[in-house]
Amino acid sequence: MKKISIKGAASVEFDDSRRTILEAIEQQQSDINYQCREGYCGACRCKLLNGKIQYLNEPLAFVRQGEFLPCCSVPVTDIDIDIP
Repeated sequence: MKKISIKGAASVEFDDSRRTILEAIEQQQSDINYQCREGYCGACRCKLLNGKIQYLNEPLAFVRQGEFLPCCSVPVTDIDIDIP
């Protein structure tokens, strides 16, 4: 099980019952913007402060260095993130 630490909010456990980081964040009932859930729009863009993620599908939305899309990714290690 991987731990997702959200800046200014509670941590979330990521296990195999969740398909993406976005789903784990939603189950914690943290506020996060999203639209497509597929990596097309970039609305869910977050900052990756520490750790590693892996994309299930390479996103089409523009992602800057240090950012990632939780809608189409899973944690490889424990991660620290910032949700704008």
